Amino acid sequence: MIDLFTAATPQGWMVSIALEELGMPYRVHPVNLATEEQKQPWLIKINPNGRIPAIVDRGHDDFAVFESAAILLYLSERAGRLLPKDARDRSRVIQWLVLQSAGLGPTLSEARHFRSQAPTPQPYAIERFQRESTRLVEVLEQRLQASEYLGGHDYSIADIAHWCACQGAADGGVPLVAYPALRRWVARIGERPAVQRGRRVPVG
Repeated sequence: MIDLFTAATPQGWMVSIALEELGMPYRVHPVNLATEEQKQPWLIKINPNGRIPAIVDRGHDDFAVFESAAILLYLSERAGRLLPKDARDRSRVIQWLVLQSAGLGPTLSEARHFRSQAPTPQPYAIERFQRESTRLVEVLEQRLQASEYLGGHDYSIADIAHWCACQGAADGGVPLVAYPALRRWVARIGERPAVQRGRRVPVG
């Protein structure tokens, strides 16, 4: 059994979608970001960075894992799915996963923040993060014009991670209308039953 500490954000959905895809049993513990529950000492013990998502693997000596990309790798290795066994194919998936974790995910998050949440308008920050988000979306478009999935022929944790990030692209000032291969990929993945179930976590 996996205990999942999460909220309704792209980062949180990555893990709930992966758990649904892998068919692993889990319990959801919603974290209230508005009250900064993620900063409470009990959750800091699980995730020293004070963020969501985080998991505790009750079947493996209550082993805690934080950071969404690290959780995806841990779960896929535990289940033996969504991560290729061939060294080169595995490396390709990890490369795209790292690009999401270090690139598109945080950049789009900053673009959304400065467009809609900053207390005062900051045109330089908006332009900077929107421009970089657009560049990264174009990288995805080029890859998906040549490959069915980001890691190659098979659906993987790299696709889960980037799909979740793309849910906020328009809010970051990067509508996907100009990227046909990316839009087809987003729609195809969004039709997966496990993705639809994981996208609804936590309920309410």
